[in-house]
Amino acid sequence: MTIEQFKRLLAAGEGLTIEYKKSVDKLNNGIFETVCSFSNRYGGYILLGIEDNGNVIGVNRKAVAEMKKNFVNMLNNPQKITPTLFLNLEEIEMEDKLVLYVYVPVSSQVELCSDKVYDRIEEADVDITKSTDMVANLYLRKSSMYTEREVFPYVTKDELRLDMMPRVRQLAISHHPKHPWENMSDMEILKSAGLYDEDWRSGKRGFNLAAVLLFGRDDVIRSCAPGYVTDAILRKENLDRYDDRLMVDTNLIESYDLLMDFIAKHTSDRFFLIDDQRVSVRTWIAREIVSNILVHREYSSPFPAKIIIENDRIYTENWNKAMRHGHINPDNFTPYPKNPLLARFFVNIGRADKLGSGVRNLYKYTKIYSGGKPELIEGDIFKTIIPLSLDPVEMSDKVSDKVSDKMSDKNESVEKRVLRIIMPHFSNHEWIDAATVCKLVDKSPATVRRYMKKLIELNILEASGTNRNRKYRLIK
Repeated sequence: MTIEQFKRLLAAGEGLTIEYKKSVDKLNNGIFETVCSFSNRYGGYILLGIEDNGNVIGVNRKAVAEMKKNFVNMLNNPQKITPTLFLNLEEIEMEDKLVLYVYVPVSSQVELCSDKVYDRIEEADVDITKSTDMVANLYLRKSSMYTEREVFPYVTKDELRLDMMPRVRQLAISHHPKHPWENMSDMEILKSAGLYDEDWRSGKRGFNLAAVLLFGRDDVIRSCAPGYVTDAILRKENLDRYDDRLMVDTNLIESYDLLMDFIAKHTSDRFFLIDDQRVSVRTWIAREIVSNILVHREYSSPFPAKIIIENDRIYTENWNKAMRHGHINPDNFTPYPKNPLLARFFVNIGRADKLGSGVRNLYKYTKIYSGGKPELIEGDIFKTIIPLSLDPVEMSDKVSDKVSDKMSDKNESVEKRVLRIIMPHFSNHEWIDAATVCKLVDKSPATVRRYMKKLIELNILEASGTNRNRKYRLIK
């Protein structure tokens, strides 16, 4: 969340989707009641360190670590929250004070806090447990909204690939040390993840569609979701048909691996230095594309999801229950889960981040990878377009025509290669220091100085400082 977004929440005041909590030194039970009511209604933001009138008082910095720990523990305690949730408190500085906040997404299941059902009505968290009509309407609303919750009473554990459970546990523990799934039985994990459900309209109880999609045998998936398939296509030379194709119709856990491998096979990898870490940006982009197309699609439609790799872009489309229509960017969207159970499961095993982060990640990493911007278009068919053609060589040509005008064919390859590698750094930084260049191009300081000297002579770069403190920037 940016400061501007935070200020807008303060200006809006408490309401159906915004709640302030004083909570200076510790959490109170009211926070978990609000989590429950937001999950059952439209979702919303909880801000800690804010008085009811919107005055920012901040939280005790010394208490933050314990507050974050207690928040996660309570949400993963089935005696407190059922089904359990995986959310984290985030930090933001405001008026020299530290504020904690969390975005609570809508759940496809009815959430209970201490065995009570809460709903959000205007600014209040209302206990509706004893109101049969209100609880029935809540179950009806959620059941009709989310296909993933359809119960299949004749699907038993024998129809599920429980042999994948050890891997699921390991993925969860690797991503979240001391994850509660570590000490749970297979059935406890399935129930904790909301994959074993009850339809309160019909009385059916059993594994739901989310469970089948995540763990079902291939034949069981085809029976429960006949239209489910993800069509991965490479179309670079044979534009009328395809150069390579992969039809994926297995469980979502293994589908993720297959689709990631397909993208890795047919796109170039690029490693960049981000926060002093060497990062494969291509992997991050692929991760967001694949997790989105598997998690945020409407499985009741026979429309096949597609990932198409072309010369200048990756293009995806999948059927969608649109909450709005038009282009999405980090400044104009409110995160809304299309399949909350699947989304939460992917977060738990580290294959997706918190709700809303996917859009920000795609904008961030696409800019670094190609210099372009992604397009995300929401409608009955959700489309994502990731540009690939603006590679860093083209970026360097756009920055200065001197690259082609002044470099001879003889020396172009070396200097242009260096420029190609360091160009993405300038997307987020004005200067690049000599040590960073050495890391990126994997050459000695003496060799790097020789390359950079040539680029300076060509009036592409200018330098400041000497020796180890030397740094470079593009000439505008």
